[in-house]
Amino acid sequence: MDLDAFRWLLTDDGQALLVQAEALDPADPLRAQTALRRHADAEHAAAALTQASLRRRAVAKFADLAPRLYFTPDGLEQATRLSVARHRAARLRAFDALSLVDLGCGIGGDLLAAAEQGLVCVGVDLDPVRVAVAEANLAALGLEGVVGQVDATTLDTSPFDVAYADPARRSARGRSFDVDDWTPPWSFVEGLLRRDSCVKVAPGIPHALVPEGVEAEWVSDHGEVKEAALWSGRLATTQRRATVIGGGGLATLTDEDDPGAGTRPVGRYLYEPDGAVIRAGLVTAVAAALDGGLLDEHIAYVGTDTAAPTPFARGYEVLEELPYREKALRAALRERGVGRLTIKKRGVDVVPEELRKRLALAGDAEATIVLTRVAGQGAALLVRPL
Repeated sequence: MDLDAFRWLLTDDGQALLVQAEALDPADPLRAQTALRRHADAEHAAAALTQASLRRRAVAKFADLAPRLYFTPDGLEQATRLSVARHRAARLRAFDALSLVDLGCGIGGDLLAAAEQGLVCVGVDLDPVRVAVAEANLAALGLEGVVGQVDATTLDTSPFDVAYADPARRSARGRSFDVDDWTPPWSFVEGLLRRDSCVKVAPGIPHALVPEGVEAEWVSDHGEVKEAALWSGRLATTQRRATVIGGGGLATLTDEDDPGAGTRPVGRYLYEPDGAVIRAGLVTAVAAALDGGLLDEHIAYVGTDTAAPTPFARGYEVLEELPYREKALRAALRERGVGRLTIKKRGVDVVPEELRKRLALAGDAEATIVLTRVAGQGAALLVRPL
């Protein structure tokens, strides 16, 4: 999006056009473009339609704030989900942080959450459009903050209580998992982690890459792993943490909660740990809390004989163990009249969609099976979600 076109959107005429764009049917973009062209030129009409579309998409991340905010396509894709950003900001406030510098603030998602908590916030970014969008978003919510076009690697962060960074994980080839392709690069991140700081990273970050004395926190929101964050200095309180955000609120689990757990046979109940728990390597902490064990030492399924509510795993009642071989499994499912089948798998070379087609089930019953390994051997478990 062009900077001049975005700034025009903030004028009275631009705001009026944006209201019109949001009222048009998104399923018919040609008609919407034609309607707006009666009131504005092509560039301004396109800017309004793009912003209206981005606001609709942004609801998944920004909930009821989305219709009041501004976005760029890349900025929205890279922005932290509001629930996760607010968790992070609340954690900063709990450490009595008073000021934050956001190094590469993008459209300002994390900046907004920190400003909501009352922190003095400064954001910098290399892209002038993202700077303008972040400024507009602070203003839209009536929040205090300063945003400037600055190279984050040249900025003195010492005046701020906390430095925050969300390196762009893209190269000329697209999304990259190589830390040397990050902007700012990993060498800059390592330097940042020598002071009180928080760095957002991809959830697939290898544990071995986390520097000594730095806490790695994996965060999931309603069952979907969103990111990892590295906390350093006085902000680091443990080595590994899994934080789960759900309908019941927020729960957290650390390596200090993990006494370890052994393996065991299939029991009456099966638990599938949340993705953040798995990424954090805390599956045995869940097993111990449930008085259970792993079905296989290399697979993240927990077996137990008693059911108990936990925010860190989804539970299933094990109804029976079915044959693992495909032909015998098909016969067993047909015998039970199963036609609609949910297939969950872990640790086995199975593509659920392809297996479902080959099973060719046609009954009236619905069922869920778990394909996994138990003590190294393939197993098929007929289960019922708790």
